[in-house]
Amino acid sequence: MLQRRSKVALQAFNLTKLQRQAAPPPTHPLPGLYKQPPLVALSSSLTHSFPLPNRLAVTSAFFRPQAHPHHMAGASAQPAWAQALAAVGLLIASRAATCLALWLYAAFLRPAKPLRRRYGAWAVVTGATDGIGRALAFELASAGLGLVLVGRSPDKLAAVASEIRTRSSSSSRPAEVRTFVIDFDDADGLAASVDALGESIRGLDVGVLVNNAGRCYPYARYFHEVSEELTRSLIRINVEAVTRVTHAVLQGMVERKRGAVVNIGSGAATILPSDPLYAVYAATKAYVDQFSRSLYVEYKNKGIDVQCQAPMYVATKMASIRKPSLFAPSPEDYARAAVRYIGYEPRCTPYWAHSLVWFLFSVLPESVADRYVLNMSLGIRHKGMAKDARKKAQ
Repeated sequence: MLQRRSKVALQAFNLTKLQRQAAPPPTHPLPGLYKQPPLVALSSSLTHSFPLPNRLAVTSAFFRPQAHPHHMAGASAQPAWAQALAAVGLLIASRAATCLALWLYAAFLRPAKPLRRRYGAWAVVTGATDGIGRALAFELASAGLGLVLVGRSPDKLAAVASEIRTRSSSSSRPAEVRTFVIDFDDADGLAASVDALGESIRGLDVGVLVNNAGRCYPYARYFHEVSEELTRSLIRINVEAVTRVTHAVLQGMVERKRGAVVNIGSGAATILPSDPLYAVYAATKAYVDQFSRSLYVEYKNKGIDVQCQAPMYVATKMASIRKPSLFAPSPEDYARAAVRYIGYEPRCTPYWAHSLVWFLFSVLPESVADRYVLNMSLGIRHKGMAKDARKKAQ
């Protein structure tokens, strides 16, 4: 290779020498005072001797390194492990972008399903006198559904029903509202009351059931501090009542081959890896989650959508939160999101900020999440005990 370069340079030099011998000697304004260095002379001779394309060819041929064909092939090829790593990174980035796009669509852009046309003309809502249940009743009425409101207080039921009728009186379809009184904490009368509810709705085209009635601890406490009475009440309201009401309403949906069952679970069982100091409550909501998931698979092919909605904190009396915030929305804000999610995913947390919390806990190590939740529960327990102490002191 070196010999080839030397040969090319020698040919160029000889050609320049011959041209100089044939041409008259050049004149210089200052003869004898200016002499070109050898490399400059060679460059100048090449410039005069060759046209531009030939000059470039000769110069590049002399100065360009001559790579071996084997080296040239290896330079463009990457190791197999690097190519595999790049492919995995591309897949992960694509999946993350797809998940983000789907989340944005579901949280902010996806339209609500036409509940009345798709499922039926009536909705049954338990725990409809306060909090999330009350707000859901108003949203379902706005969607054009008639309502069967279920609760334990006749006066509160009548007040909510009257307000719904008043608000919807100016709409194109004023809401029809019925009420039914059930105390889900009544151990002796629960079964008979739910059977009576089933009989009362037999002639109605009930398309949506919302199992919202529930109970929680007054405040966080260790399991050995939970009374047997509270334990039985939690299981009765959060487990037995949900099971019985679903059984009573589902039969008509099967006959009509359409319907939607919405069970209000809790992030304590679905989002958090554990909920220390709320063990029994979290366990009852875990039942609701698995109960809903199994029914979803059972009845999907029968035209019935079963869904478990798992909110985090909402500003309600049960959560002991008075002022709404970004991560503890008002019942009305939560209800608007909840109604838009009916009929979609079998397990969801409709409010967008709660879904961010779900994502955060999904990527945290369980030990870190457990410690965080435990510390938060201990703080709630401390405040609750201080409140009890003040009451006793009065």
